[in-house]
Amino acid sequence: MANLTLRNVKKAYGNLNILHGIDLDIKSGEFVVFVGPSGCGKSTLLRTIAGLEDITDGTLQIAGETVNDVPPSKRGIAMVFQSYALYPHMTVYDNMAFGMKIARESKAEIDRRVRQAAEILQLTKYLDRLPKALSGGQRQRVAIGRAIVRNPKVFLFDEPLSNLDAALRVATRIEIAKLKESMPNTTMVYVTHDQVEAMTLADRIVVLKDGRVEQVGSPMDLYCHPGNLFVAQFIGSPAMNILPATIEQAGQPTSVLLADGREVEVPVATPVAAVGASISFGVRPEDLRIGTGADYLFEGTVDYVEQLGEVQLVYVEIGSSDGPLVAKLPGGAAVKRGTVMRLAAEPGNLHIFGEDGRSFARNGAAATAALSEMAFP
Repeated sequence: MANLTLRNVKKAYGNLNILHGIDLDIKSGEFVVFVGPSGCGKSTLLRTIAGLEDITDGTLQIAGETVNDVPPSKRGIAMVFQSYALYPHMTVYDNMAFGMKIARESKAEIDRRVRQAAEILQLTKYLDRLPKALSGGQRQRVAIGRAIVRNPKVFLFDEPLSNLDAALRVATRIEIAKLKESMPNTTMVYVTHDQVEAMTLADRIVVLKDGRVEQVGSPMDLYCHPGNLFVAQFIGSPAMNILPATIEQAGQPTSVLLADGREVEVPVATPVAAVGASISFGVRPEDLRIGTGADYLFEGTVDYVEQLGEVQLVYVEIGSSDGPLVAKLPGGAAVKRGTVMRLAAEPGNLHIFGEDGRSFARNGAAATAALSEMAFP
């Protein structure tokens, strides 16, 4: 078991700053996923934990020990890369055992650990095969097994599923989830740009943007209570619909005025000074439903329909300059292009964001704390 502590961790290449003071605590036994767009610094952050990149400033601790100047081989970590990097002339058994042989472990201990890891990863019947006789998913499991046999304090995964096709990604993702269940006391840090991997695997997600942490929380915390516009639109597929609006009446709930003149109540708290402020109004496509009578938020013309079977993505032109509204509706709903549609949503599924992009809190204590930090004209 090992916890990770990062304090004001920075990384720069000359005058180019990549990480801007990362503060993060990862508990022993947690599965934490770093997620964000390309170039946000997530792989660089993982590599600094591994010791493959030097830290420019700040402190990194593993199990309470500062490891800034400790070489990778002495940090008690094992890393699984995007590339399998298996030795093609060695069997699965020998690939998994190689690191232990280099460390001069006994033959009995090597055999015990390799067979134990093979059983966990369902590789026992493949131990005598060469990598060329394995599927991509099996090769990735061998790479994971090679890390398991080292009994590391911390597992690091750097986009391990990126080289796999869609079906293999799903299968291997399930295997990694089962692996975590079988090793509940092992700390795992996983990097991906795929939010589906993040949502399905993580105990907590760290959302990164431009070398800074935007928000840390459980998958459902980030989905239901995004801290800002970036997180709101990054987590969830399709992305959250964002529309311009104005605060008409402050308090709890808050009344907001949409661009088409419709007034909507949102169950969040805002101060009196916020009246008249320009804000962003958000609703997720999956939270929209077909409205009836006067029970609707939006009205517009269906521009396009993507039929996905179980669900369909309906693009509705409501006169917004930001493009059509996207609704994720049941696949069986009769929707035709060119028809006029009304869309509704439950008030509890609506979000508003201030001019600085930060979300307004939904409960009393959090709302009070958040409002005390916000400034309005």
